[in-house]
Amino acid sequence: MADTKYAYGLGRRKSATARARLYKGKGSITINDKPASEYLSGNSTMLAEVTDPLALVNKQKEFDVTIRVSGGGLAGQVDAIKLAIAKALTVDHSDLRTTLKKAELLKRDPREKERKKYGLRSARKREQYSKR
Repeated sequence: MADTKYAYGLGRRKSATARARLYKGKGSITINDKPASEYLSGNSTMLAEVTDPLALVNKQKEFDVTIRVSGGGLAGQVDAIKLAIAKALTVDHSDLRTTLKKAELLKRDPREKERKKYGLRSARKREQYSKR
């Protein structure tokens, strides 16, 4: 697989980063050298979310996807993977861009964890106010 041609996409969400490679193939998805169903602990909802970009353009059986993902929790990683796959699809097939854009799959979710401020218990939580 060293000289095989692939399409590359990078996706981020919260503190998770996913790098996806799309190869011509039969539809297998590998996340961090494990099958997707094993990596996602058989969670069918998350597995369906990962395949959303491919399912939208009817290309589930045309590509083998290998993904390297790090950081964050499982939900953040799934969102990062979804964005990475969508971006990788648009590399070779620019005609799919409008379809993926309408489904908002090419948009990064900008929400991050807010930092804790001094004098407070967490980012916004304060001590209970006492009038007397």
